Amino acid sequence: MKKKIMGTILTAVLAGSVLTGCGSKTAATEAATNAATEAAAETTTEAATEAATEAASAEETTAAMEESQDNAQESQSADAGAQTETEAFGDTSEDAMKIGSLKGPTTMGLVNLMNEVENGDKSGYLFEMQSQPDVIMGKLVSGDLDVALLPANAAAIAYNKTNHGVSVVDVNTLGVLYCVTADESIKSVKDLAGKTVLSTGQGASPEYVLTYLLDQNGVTDCTMEFKSEATEIAALLQNDPEQIAILPQPFVTVATAQNDKLKVAFSLTDEWNTVSPDSKLLTGVTVVRNDYLAAHPAEVSAFIEEHKASTAKAAEDIDGTAELVAKYGIIPKAPVAKKALPECNIVAITGEEMKADLSGYLKVLFDQNPKSVGGTLPEEDFYYVK
Repeated sequence: MKKKIMGTILTAVLAGSVLTGCGSKTAATEAATNAATEAAAETTTEAATEAATEAASAEETTAAMEESQDNAQESQSADAGAQTETEAFGDTSEDAMKIGSLKGPTTMGLVNLMNEVENGDKSGYLFEMQSQPDVIMGKLVSGDLDVALLPANAAAIAYNKTNHGVSVVDVNTLGVLYCVTADESIKSVKDLAGKTVLSTGQGASPEYVLTYLLDQNGVTDCTMEFKSEATEIAALLQNDPEQIAILPQPFVTVATAQNDKLKVAFSLTDEWNTVSPDSKLLTGVTVVRNDYLAAHPAEVSAFIEEHKASTAKAAEDIDGTAELVAKYGIIPKAPVAKKALPECNIVAITGEEMKADLSGYLKVLFDQNPKSVGGTLPEEDFYYVK
């Protein structure tokens, strides 16, 4: 299979890690970014609003897109300089649990808890949001973070790199990857034969998942062309919708809103279920450093339960959660966030179910390419199932 590396590649610490790449921006890319931002992450489509509300939401979404495009050039240089800056929210006391997450579905599942902490209803958590998984990984390994919401295979890599130094406490995002194109001949993975497919995540989940699906469907002549950011791909699709791309939510929602020629050709989750019915396609998990877990077991248990409550509220109160997603800058406009939220497959799966789902997914990746999980499969101590 031919593979062309385009744009900035993830740093060596994630060579073999996962989902949802990001990087440098052009003005067109920033326009897509201002409409919505990552990750991250892999769901079935359901109606977000009733018919009358949909019309108003669509009008607001279009206005948000136009406003983003008008402001793209002006904000480009300032935003480029801010990419490495930490965005932190919550309790700044010394003993607060330091939690890192990616700017996308993983943080969307946390926003209700973040808001409670900022309002003073709860305490003990300091949240940090980043665009790059390798930044989160580095801070977790160095001890600057106690808890991290990472791509699923990156968690396995962290476990191997730290000599069993982290444990996974929940699965926070299921499948969010989709094939998007205006090419109506594309209906399934098999139709990618002889085609070029744009994707993020070279050496990460999108590559490993698509490679697995291509192999399982006997496709040997598909070229994967990697870009550094999902927003970069969204901009390319805006210019040429006949191109074929693998995108995560919420970028799928943004790209199809920008260009009505674009359609979701197929869900990679559905394709995965067809060829691997005994495993589940995952995107993100939550891990904790074992030294922190040993010293603060009660605090970790409390966080697990409050994370569950926050993700449940994200599903039950879409309007309120969408406002918070906009408040924290994950997606600039609440109407866009409201449309994207039901598609982001945000969960908080714990215990034996988490272990079964995650171990099955990692086993499929390992059999496909051992380096995708750090060379060896995690052992029993990787799974915190209390």
